[in-house]
Amino acid sequence: MRLWGRRYDTGRPVCLEIDRGRIAASRLVPADGEPRPGNLERWPWLAPGLIDLQVNGYGGQEFSSAGLTADSAAAIVRAMERLGVTRFCPTVTTDGLAVLRHALGTLAALGETSPEMARRMPGIHLEGPYITPEDGARGAHPKRHCRLPDWDEFQRLQEAAGGRIRILTMSPEFDGSPAFIERAVRSGVLVAIGHTSAGPAEIRAAVDAGARMSTHLGSGSHPMLHRLRNYLWRQLAEDRLAAGLIVDGHHLPPEVVKVFLRVKTPERCVLVSDLSGQAGQPPGRYASPFCEVEILPDGRLVVAGQREILAGASLPLGAGVANVIRFAGVELETAVRMAVHHPAALLAIDPGGLEPGDRADLVQFELAGSSEDQSGSAFRACSTLVDGELAWGTAWQP
Repeated sequence: MRLWGRRYDTGRPVCLEIDRGRIAASRLVPADGEPRPGNLERWPWLAPGLIDLQVNGYGGQEFSSAGLTADSAAAIVRAMERLGVTRFCPTVTTDGLAVLRHALGTLAALGETSPEMARRMPGIHLEGPYITPEDGARGAHPKRHCRLPDWDEFQRLQEAAGGRIRILTMSPEFDGSPAFIERAVRSGVLVAIGHTSAGPAEIRAAVDAGARMSTHLGSGSHPMLHRLRNYLWRQLAEDRLAAGLIVDGHHLPPEVVKVFLRVKTPERCVLVSDLSGQAGQPPGRYASPFCEVEILPDGRLVVAGQREILAGASLPLGAGVANVIRFAGVELETAVRMAVHHPAALLAIDPGGLEPGDRADLVQFELAGSSEDQSGSAFRACSTLVDGELAWGTAWQP
C-alpha cells in the first residue's frame, strides 16, 4: 500500500510504502527526475496516529457504567478511528465499587480476547474515586462516591482490570496520600493530580512521592481560588509535572492556553480530549450514569441546567491539535508531538513515526488553521491506518 501526504514535521510531500504493518520505505516527492507535484496545498497532512490519555466514552456509552459490554467498548474503540486516534486510554471515572469493578473487568476481558483491542488500549485511566468531594473541583463526578484513598480497594480494582490500570488521577489532599502515591508508583502506575482541593504543600509532597502529571490542568477546579496560594500555580511551577490540557475552546480560554504553554513549555504539555460518553451526539439533553448533561449548540458539554460546570468534552483530540496552533502560536509539529509523542512517553510506549521500520499507525488529515470556531471541523481525518491497514476513510492519492 502507498500513502501520500505532507509530513507534519517538515511540510515536505512524501510517499510511504506500507508492508506487513510497517513503513517499508519513505521517499520525498518528487524524486530526482520527476515533475514537481502541483498545488501542494491540496495535499493532506501525514502524521503518526494520535494517542489520547483520557477518553470517558463516546456515542452515548460511558466506560464507567454498569451497562458496559465488550461490544459497546469495542464500538468506542472503532469510533476513535474516524477521529485519527489509533491508541487511547479508556477512562473509568468515580463510581461505586461494583460499577468500577464491572467496567474494569469488561475492558480487561476485551483486551484478553483481542490482541488488536489490547494494543489500541495500552492502559486504563482510572480517574477517581479518590478525589475531592467539593463542588466545582470534583466536576461532574458524583459526590456520594468521592472517597479517601484505600490501597486495599485499589488493589481489588487493579485485579479486576487484570493489571491494566496505567494512570490514576487522584487528589493528594488526604492524610496518607504521599504513602499511597509511592506504593502506586512502585507498582508501575502513573499518578496524576486532579479534581483536588490540595494546598501547595500537599502538591509538593505528592510530586516528591512520585506524581508525574496534572490531569486536565485548570479544568475540574474551584470557580474561586486564592490569587497566589493555590494548586494551579503550584502545579504550573512544578517542572516534574506534565500538564494535561483540554484545548477544545471550552475548558480553557485561548489566553490561558497560551500562558500555560509559555510557563510549562510545550515539552511538558500533553493534549487530551476528555471525551464524554455523550460526545459524538447532536446538541440536546442526555441522561448519564452520573447526572443529566447537556450539549449546547456550540459543542460545550455541561451539567444540565447551567452553562459553567462542564461534564467532560464533546470535541475530539484533533480539535485540540488545531486549536493549540491558533491559541498559542505553536507549529504543527509541536502540536502533533503534544498529541502523540508526549503521551507515548508518559505511557512508555513507541509513538510511531514516518520512517522505514516504524509501525504504520498513521493519520492523513486536513487542517483548517484559519477556523475561528471550536467545532472540531478545523481538524478532519481523511484516513486512519492501524497496523498498516486502512481502518477508516479513503486514503488520499495525488
